[in-house]
Amino acid sequence: ALSPDPETAPPYYTVRAGEPMRKEPGGALLATLPLRSTLRSLSEPDPDGWRRVLHGETEGWVRDEALSNLWIRIDKSERMVYVYRGAELWKTMPADVSATPEGDKIRRAARTESEEHKIPEGTFYVTRRHPESDYYLAFVLSYPTPVHALRGLDEGLISQREYESILAAHREFREPPQGTRLGGLIEIHGNGSGRQRAWTRGCIALRNVHMDDLWEVVQVGTPVIIEP
Repeated sequence: ALSPDPETAPPYYTVRAGEPMRKEPGGALLATLPLRSTLRSLSEPDPDGWRRVLHGETEGWVRDEALSNLWIRIDKSERMVYVYRGAELWKTMPADVSATPEGDKIRRAARTESEEHKIPEGTFYVTRRHPESDYYLAFVLSYPTPVHALRGLDEGLISQREYESILAAHREFREPPQGTRLGGLIEIHGNGSGRQRAWTRGCIALRNVHMDDLWEVVQVGTPVIIEP
């Protein structure tokens, strides 16, 4: 029997594409896992760094360094960022937000439309780490999502081809097109004041010391939930 119960075992996800899942530590190959594969942890890592996991109905072993249970929740109204390891709250950070934070992002802002510098809402993942950002450090998020793309298609903001490109990127956990009329380059970045001010152009800004903390643990594929 598996222990703990697979239904309640802690969830993890892979942070490396093509990660091997083996029958036993260092043993025969069972599967090659894509980025962001969901797994259940059935043990703590062994002394050699292998963790016993469940993927679907298959039990095997994966290198612990290829797994993460970190995720980020952003509350726009509270102007706070909450970082979790599984179900446990790990860090809480004050955030600067956009000049017009209320409401979901719908389209790319024009120079004369500052009201469109909104922070999108929904479920995203980190598509890219940007160490040379103009704002100290940055994590680029997977906006626009399929939800934003469908709305944009219905409202005539993007073409069918652009819509399908966005969907394909999300299926493959790639960065979606950033140059459509829906906008892009939504980031969690540094140079924040720590005083919960409103000045960004659709991004979340943290103090540099907090970005340093996140830079050590946030990887491509890390889930990010942005709430109203």
